[in-house]
Amino acid sequence: MSFFAFKRNKTSSSSVIKDMNRKQKRYESLVNVYSADLYRYAFWVCRDSEVAQDLVQETCLRAWKSIDNLLDDKSAKAWLFTILRRENARRFERKQLSLVDIDDYEIAAEEDTSPYDKELIRQKIDTLPIDYKEPLLLQLIAGFTAEEIAEQLDLNKNTVLTRLFRAKNLLKSNLKVEIDNNGEAHG
Repeated sequence: MSFFAFKRNKTSSSSVIKDMNRKQKRYESLVNVYSADLYRYAFWVCRDSEVAQDLVQETCLRAWKSIDNLLDDKSAKAWLFTILRRENARRFERKQLSLVDIDDYEIAAEEDTSPYDKELIRQKIDTLPIDYKEPLLLQLIAGFTAEEIAEQLDLNKNTVLTRLFRAKNLLKSNLKVEIDNNGEAHG
């Protein structure tokens, strides 16, 4: 091996190390920024803190493996949530997990309502059809816009807007029926 060949390899390894450091810093910044949002959404989806932690961990692992595929950091949040949603779907492909009581999870950015109202809202959201519930949770829990939700669910933006509108109306209607029924029972 000639001296020049050795020097070229040393330069190549230096650029590989720099590339790895850049990749690691990029990954760490994404995880630091979005891990809480990922966990909150995962918890809403699975209603189990340990499973939610596993989902987030698996999401981060898959993100690390394919971080070079993320071309625009502005789309990182949507990219990570898509990975998380797919990880959750894989969970059901592997095995069926036992269900957890709906009272075991929290609503993000809760308003000042009585505990009964929070429980009722959680129950009514859980009863929505999946086509309505998923976009609603992506908007309420993860804070995505209609455009971002459309991209993640591979839907037209107008379809997402319609589903969000219907989900909110259905939720309001279900809550009103429940409140009216309870009012009659206690009146």
